[in-house]
Amino acid sequence: MNAGTISRRQMLNRFGMGLGGIALAEMLGKEQAFGASSATAAVDRGVLGGTHWAPKAKRIIYLFMSGGPSHLDLLDYKPLLNQRHGEQLPDSVRGGQRLTGMSGNQSSIPLVGSPFKFAQYGQSGAWFSDLLPHTASISDELCVVRSMFTESINHGPGVTFFQTGSQIAGRPSMGSWLSYGLGQENANLPSFVVLITKGKGGQPLGAHLWGSGFLPTKHQGVLFRAAKDPVLYLGNPEGVSAQSRRLMLDRLKDLHEHQFAGTPDSEIQNRIDHYEMAYRMQTSIPEVSDFADEPQHILDSYGPDVKTPGTFAANCLLARRLAEKDVRFIQLYHQDWDHHGGLPGSLPKLCKETDQPAAALVKDLKQRGLLDDTLVVWGGEFGRTNYCQGKIQPNFGRDHHPRCFSVWMAGGGVKAGSVYGETCEFGYNVVKDGVHIHDFHATLMHLLGIDHERLTYKFQGRRYRLTDVHGHLVKGMVG
Repeated sequence: MNAGTISRRQMLNRFGMGLGGIALAEMLGKEQAFGASSATAAVDRGVLGGTHWAPKAKRIIYLFMSGGPSHLDLLDYKPLLNQRHGEQLPDSVRGGQRLTGMSGNQSSIPLVGSPFKFAQYGQSGAWFSDLLPHTASISDELCVVRSMFTESINHGPGVTFFQTGSQIAGRPSMGSWLSYGLGQENANLPSFVVLITKGKGGQPLGAHLWGSGFLPTKHQGVLFRAAKDPVLYLGNPEGVSAQSRRLMLDRLKDLHEHQFAGTPDSEIQNRIDHYEMAYRMQTSIPEVSDFADEPQHILDSYGPDVKTPGTFAANCLLARRLAEKDVRFIQLYHQDWDHHGGLPGSLPKLCKETDQPAAALVKDLKQRGLLDDTLVVWGGEFGRTNYCQGKIQPNFGRDHHPRCFSVWMAGGGVKAGSVYGETCEFGYNVVKDGVHIHDFHATLMHLLGIDHERLTYKFQGRRYRLTDVHGHLVKGMVG
């Protein structure tokens, strides 16, 4: 720099009584304060600095059944469909709704009843299919929502809508919003973890579903693998000690700080945070993913698959262990629920894989005193049609159906032992208390103590939020 010249930062600090420097510091934010220790930075309270009101839940475990589970064969009993099996769907019920290309060109769309038996359980008298005996046993813990609806008619936009609040990929995921707003509780583990059942087919799951979008990258979900090391490169290479790794990271941090002094970019701090988190995870991840200390009766409660890494049962138990360690958002994906054909044969297999572990998770959380402040969510991106795709046959299928479908929730301040919303007797339209995805998100955030309208991020000239410009609290779902 030539004599008599000053840097931009010096100018901001000297002129206008230093107000420019104050504004710059505010713009850079707390995330760029290198004076704080890595441990302090890792457990910051997020951009909100706290909740807007006392939260009922501290964390979410989201069990996402990718592909669109059939509400008509699991949670929303419609005996009329069995009575009118084979008849045509009345035009008055369809109401001109567009159909997918897979069934829109059918010459007829015959109604098809469920081949599975239903019974009522719990104080709410909620109906459950005989495919869900374990879930039915926790009926008094559940809030079953039968009136969900969405605009999405295909899987990609449908799953993206549920995970990010937009049908278009690129927005921050729900877990990223919560990490950004509320920060971390555990300095040694990510605030947002993703677990995918291994070996499943169906629609692909992309990283955009747990990405941070335009939020800082440190808020993206961390995908755990079904392997000895759940996170790649968790262990040190041969010949590299923990002390050597620590020295290397310290020198790398010095270089990043030097870079930041000349180019104050928040992503440089995010990079440092990633390296520091990875170092701490070398100890914390093996500990949390090792089931050796679990009592046999707990392992048995999750079912026979629990000892196989990457199964839904193992992921449910791992989710409970992560919840104990104060991970804020734990996302489980289970694929292959897209039954355009072969539903009577395929649906029981998927329920056998998921029903017992999901119920065991709720029971396990409760007996440990964690269910009160842990919100468990189960559901997919839409439901299935009440009519058969193609001709009626013993191994029939159902098409996508966005106009109504079911999810259930447990713990975390929801109204336990209740059923919210109602669909028509054909299981085709919502007739009472509809819940849109934006309303669903607004309610989840409310339970975590967040006003969904006040957690925003300015990007490309406008302020964004998970619920965009929509969404209302559904008070009937809150206990």
